Amino acid sequence: MPPVKLFQFRHSPFCEKARLLLSAKAVPYAVQEVTPGVGQVDLFRRSGQRQVPVLQDGDVLAVGSVAIARHLDSKVPEPPLLPVDPQARARALLWENWADTTLAHGARMALLQAVSQDNHLRKALLPQATPTPLRDLLGALPGEMVSGVSQLLTRAGFQQLGHALEQLTTLVANGQPLLDAQHCVADVAVAAQLYGLKFPTAAGAELAGRGVPGIADHPLFEPLFAWRDRIYGAMGRGDLTPAPSSDPDNPASTPGDHG
Repeated sequence: MPPVKLFQFRHSPFCEKARLLLSAKAVPYAVQEVTPGVGQVDLFRRSGQRQVPVLQDGDVLAVGSVAIARHLDSKVPEPPLLPVDPQARARALLWENWADTTLAHGARMALLQAVSQDNHLRKALLPQATPTPLRDLLGALPGEMVSGVSQLLTRAGFQQLGHALEQLTTLVANGQPLLDAQHCVADVAVAAQLYGLKFPTAAGAELAGRGVPGIADHPLFEPLFAWRDRIYGAMGRGDLTPAPSSDPDNPASTPGDHG
């Protein structure tokens, strides 16, 4: 078993960011899905944290995707995730911060709203260990029963997210990395937060191509998701298989995540 272990929730964008970072560095790793309750207690004992992602590398614990990126850069210098040039490095860190905060918030609210209205999406995002009767019950809930969730993102909020994605689409229309000619943490951070807006093939057959209506199916954003998929390919995450799991019978629920 690889000495590196990632504690995660499979469909967390921040955990996806960690998986992209690990793939970019070609670091073998095992995955431990964190379940609410007992799983979070165990994680807290190990790291002092109840949120994911957490990377365990021998005696070293890196908590959060930002710390994981820095740890991996020190562990495996090539290829660098952060530019060496101070100004380029500063720009990369600004991009990462924007993706981990502003973009992450808008994308999370949009996905929650979509889940409240799409029974298939709701069922597909449930942990694999969810009993079939409960899965069917949750999937069959009418949208009005979760109307509170559906109002999390206002019309203005959705328009603001759409405007940001339009500008981002323009920036990546040439298919190139966000900074210079080499992919860095800026590309990884942005690509990871696009995860739930339109699920990539790495999310599995049930989710691939699905996402937030008005974004996932809008032709305006096709170049953006094509760019995202190229990032996945460059990072070694462009296949149809989900992240490896050290405990396939113990998939996660939603214990919460952070950058």
